[in-house]
Amino acid sequence: MLCQECQTRQAALHFTKIINGKKAEMHLCDECARNKGEQIPGSNSYSIHELLSGLLNVEQVSGNNGFKTQETEEPKQPVCRGCGLTYERFAKTGRFGCAQCYQAFETKLDPILKRVHSGNYRHSGKIPKRTGGNIKVQREMEQLREDLRSRVEQEEFEEAARLRDYIRELEKKMHSGEEDA
Repeated sequence: MLCQECQTRQAALHFTKIINGKKAEMHLCDECARNKGEQIPGSNSYSIHELLSGLLNVEQVSGNNGFKTQETEEPKQPVCRGCGLTYERFAKTGRFGCAQCYQAFETKLDPILKRVHSGNYRHSGKIPKRTGGNIKVQREMEQLREDLRSRVEQEEFEEAARLRDYIRELEKKMHSGEEDA
């Protein structure tokens, strides 16, 4: 496949970007990719900060070649009270200036974290096989309690009662297991 930019060399990089539900494919040779600022996989020529910076930018498919264009940003950018870091600067560097930056940029971080972690906000980690039984049950009970709250909000009271009873059974089993140990 030929490079879509120069139309002479073989394409070495193949990008597929899905932005706002629109699929854009781009096929570039090494030289055109370097000129465009795209990184070549395996070359280790990009840092985690550049990666995060790319995730923070708002991208939109342009009409002619499928590459990103910057959308105009909101006139009032959030600023951290602790260090004075602006969101725009954070987006470029990928680094916070202080611990208060997390609160200052909280509303803009949720979608980014969700995208980076494939929709998972909570770190689950590994559970020890021998002693992890209680941890698994506790996590299951947390999930069941969340389901119970949503069932009550949706006024599905029969299902909510069934979940409540199941949670109570699990609690009894857990407490009886702790007393035996």
